[in-house]
Amino acid sequence: MAKGKDVRIRVILECNSCRKDINKESPGISRYITQKNRHNTPSRLELRKFCPYCYKHTIHGEIKK
Repeated sequence: MAKGKDVRIRVILECNSCRKDINKESPGISRYITQKNRHNTPSRLELRKFCPYCYKHTIHGEIKK
């Protein structure tokens, strides 16, 4: 099976509030790695996850690899 034709793909989720506030004194940007089904979820994935840099639950959106 070709590597590019897999149904389940690996995606990276990044904190939206940390990404917007790059100039603030945050030590970094929170990222999570997960999988999604390409056929069931063709659009970009957004989940509420805990950000250790913001110290709260925020929206984490899918980014390009």
